[in-house]
Amino acid sequence: MKKEIKTNVMRILEKEKIPYEARFYPHGKEAVDGVTVAELTGQDPEYVFKTLVTVSNKKEYYVFVIPVARELDLKKAARAAGVKSLEMIHVKDINKVTGYIRGGCSPVGMKKSYPTIYHITARENPRILVSGGKIGTQIECLPEDLCRITRGQYADICKEI
Repeated sequence: MKKEIKTNVMRILEKEKIPYEARFYPHGKEAVDGVTVAELTGQDPEYVFKTLVTVSNKKEYYVFVIPVARELDLKKAARAAGVKSLEMIHVKDINKVTGYIRGGCSPVGMKKSYPTIYHITARENPRILVSGGKIGTQIECLPEDLCRITRGQYADICKEI
C-alpha cells in the first residue's frame, strides 16, 4: 500500500479543519505553466489559480492569487495593496521569501504571513485549486476558506482579457 504524501499545506488545512481535495499531476523536475496544470488535472483554467509574490517600493512583500490563464496588472495590484508600486520578486528569491520553489508556491503556509489578495473571480467560483506546496500537487477547496486562512481579500488585480 502506497503511503499518501502530505504537504505542509495539507497539514495546515487539516489542522484548521478546512475540507480539501488533493489533486496530483505528472511532472518532471521543472515547473510547468498553470494552463498545462489545469489540463493535467482536468480542470477549467478559470478554477485553477497561481500564486505570485511581489515586492513593494518599500520592500514589503505581497501575495496575489490569480487564474492561471490571466496576467497580474501591477498597477491594479499596487492600488489593491495600498502601495505606490510593486514588482515581481526574482525567481532566485522565491524560496528565501516563501519557503517554496517556483511552480510549487502556495498562498497557504509561507514562511511568514504576507498580505494576500485574490482575484475577484475566486469568490464567484464554487471551488478553486491552488498549489499544494510542491510541484505536482494541487489543493481544491472553497475560496472563502482559503481567503480566511490566509487573511486575504478580493480585488480586481488582473489585466483585461
